[in-house]
Amino acid sequence: MPVFAYAGTARGGKSVTAEINADTREVAIEQLRSQGITVKSIEERKKGKGLFGERKQSISDKDIVVFTRQFATMINAGLPLVQCLEILATQCDNKTFGKLIGEVKMDVESGTTYADALKKHPKVFSSLYSNMVQAGEVGGALDVTMQRLANQLEKAAKLKAQVKAAMVYPTAIVGVAIIVVSVLMVWVIPIFSKMFTDFGGTLPAPTLFVIAVSDFMQQYIVVMIIAAVAGLYGLKKYYATPGGKLQIDALMLKLPVVGDLIRKIAVAQFTRTFGTLLQSGVPIMEGLEIVARISGNKVVENAILDARQNVGEGKTLSDPLSKSAVFPPMVVQMINVGEATGALDAMLGKIADFYDDEVDAAVAALTSLLEPMLMVFLGTVIGFIVIAMYLPIFKMAAVVG
Repeated sequence: MPVFAYAGTARGGKSVTAEINADTREVAIEQLRSQGITVKSIEERKKGKGLFGERKQSISDKDIVVFTRQFATMINAGLPLVQCLEILATQCDNKTFGKLIGEVKMDVESGTTYADALKKHPKVFSSLYSNMVQAGEVGGALDVTMQRLANQLEKAAKLKAQVKAAMVYPTAIVGVAIIVVSVLMVWVIPIFSKMFTDFGGTLPAPTLFVIAVSDFMQQYIVVMIIAAVAGLYGLKKYYATPGGKLQIDALMLKLPVVGDLIRKIAVAQFTRTFGTLLQSGVPIMEGLEIVARISGNKVVENAILDARQNVGEGKTLSDPLSKSAVFPPMVVQMINVGEATGALDAMLGKIADFYDDEVDAAVAALTSLLEPMLMVFLGTVIGFIVIAMYLPIFKMAAVVG
């Protein structure tokens, strides 16, 4: 959709300079008039295109966290909502995000609620975000809700970054191992193979095995790469289906060490998010639906949706959770106590704090376990290849001696 840069006067005589998306210039002017803006000048902004078209900055989790924290601070200080959005849109370093905030501001100025304006951008503002904002608007406590939302997003971003950081080293080691072994097999081993063939004689079994693998990789390296890419693509497509996602997610939960980490992350995210939603005034049924959608694991999602159905039938939340293999007995018991005492949101917060520490310990354990295992694996593979290539050389040296 074309973008039009305009200058005009808003209600009260305030000068306005901004941009608006519209199909035509006439439609843009009509939209601005409906917002009470008298247009002085308007022209279509030319899109700067690079080699692959218009370049847009991606909006990261950090951008959203910073925006939410700053917005919460401004609202708490008593600034009007529209003014907060205008300031944040102007000072945002990410131009794409700044433009999006400007669009939200214009929607709010035209009479749309802040929550509904955010819902127009679901790829940036999740259902959790927009529903918490809506609860804050309805309850007249938007400043408190935004503070809670900022805390929630910061904790979620910290957890996500922690898990990513833990996987950087193992991923790098596996990548280096694949590259080193491929180089040895495709370019180095053939040199030794030709030398051994020219020398004649019977080669040891390990050497014959390595040469056979090298010959296979030389002939089918392209096929292997295509098969690997096709396999990953097929796995991605299968994971996109409901049945495939359920099977793969269930398998991930059963993996040693990794499965335990995934379960703890799911419990921490569920309790933290659900507790924040309840504190913000979101109804329990709607809150369960939201946390189910953002769980990221189909098994966890099904367990939460089953619990939601039971709650809708007048049963307790803890009973269906106890029947799932996701939530540990301690978590279920604490939720049961929270329901009985009428302090479920506070109890969920305590569980989340406990499992944040559990996730820290699980990530540290996973890292300490994977590092030596990967080093031993890499050393064994490369060491076997080197020994297999040097055995014939030692044999020839003995014969010459």
